Amino acid sequence: MQHQEYQKYYVPAQSVWPIVGAVALFLIAVGAGNFVIETTRGESGYGDNILAVGIVVLLVMLFGWFRDQINESMSGLYSDQLGRSYRQGMSWFIFSEVMFFAAFFGALFYARVIALPWLSGESNNAMTNEVLWPGFEAMWPLIETPGGVSTTAMSWAGLPTINTVILLISSVTLHFAHVGLEQGKRKQLTAMLGITILLGCGFLFLQVEEYVHAYRDLGLTLQSGIYGNTFFLLTGFHGMHVTLGTIILMVLFLRVLKGHFTHDNHFAFQAGSWYWHFVDVVWVMLYVFVYVL
Repeated sequence: MQHQEYQKYYVPAQSVWPIVGAVALFLIAVGAGNFVIETTRGESGYGDNILAVGIVVLLVMLFGWFRDQINESMSGLYSDQLGRSYRQGMSWFIFSEVMFFAAFFGALFYARVIALPWLSGESNNAMTNEVLWPGFEAMWPLIETPGGVSTTAMSWAGLPTINTVILLISSVTLHFAHVGLEQGKRKQLTAMLGITILLGCGFLFLQVEEYVHAYRDLGLTLQSGIYGNTFFLLTGFHGMHVTLGTIILMVLFLRVLKGHFTHDNHFAFQAGSWYWHFVDVVWVMLYVFVYVL
C-alpha cells in the first residue's frame, strides 16, 4: 500500500521573547506616561529612565526574536503550509491594528459629532448647555474648551503635508523594491528599500519637529482639551507604528545585503511591506480627519 507524502509542519520550541516583549511594552507605557506627566508639571522623576529601559528591552527582544526566525527560515525548516499560516497570522494582525485605530477614530468621531453638539445645546439639550457651560458653542478644532483652556490648532499646511508626501512616496519606493525582488533585480531592490528607510526616518524627524512646534509655539499639549488629547493620541500611536515599521525595514535591508530572499521565498519581506502600506493608509486618514477636516 502506497503512503501519501505530507509536508512537514515545523513547530518551534518554547521561546522567552514574547514575555520579554510584554515586559518591554509595560516599561514603555509606564515610562512614557510618567515622562509626559513630569514634563507637563515641570517635575523631575524616573519616567525618562523607565522609558529608555523599556526601549532597550524592546530592541533586545526584536533582535533576538528576528534572529531566531531568520535562522529557522534559512535552515529550510519552513514549508508552504507553514507559509500560509504565517500569511493568515499577519492578515489577522493587521486586522487587529485596523480595529486598534478604529477605536481612536471612533473617539474622534464621538467628540466632534456627538459630544460637542450635545454640550452646545443642539437638539433638545438646551438646558444642558445652560446648566453646564452657558454660552458654549461647538466648533472643531476646539481651540477653547468649556473649562477655559485655550490653544491653537495645528494647520494642515507645512509639516503635515510634507509628511503625507513623504509616506506616499515611501509606499511607491517600497512597491518598486518588491517588484525588484520578484524579478530578481537585486540592485533595484536594495536601492528602493534603502530610499524607503530614509523616507521613514525623515518622517519621524519631522514628526518630532511638529511636536516641538505644537508645544513651544502653539500651546497645543495633552492638556489642551479633547482636541489636544485626540491629536496626540492618534498621531503619537501612528508615530510608534512608523518607528516599528522602520526598524522592520532596516532588518529586511540587512537581510537583503546578506543575500536573503528569493523571488519565490520572501514572506518576511512581504509581511514588512504589508505593515508599511498599512501605516501609510492610516496616516492618510489621519491627515484628512485630524488636520484637514
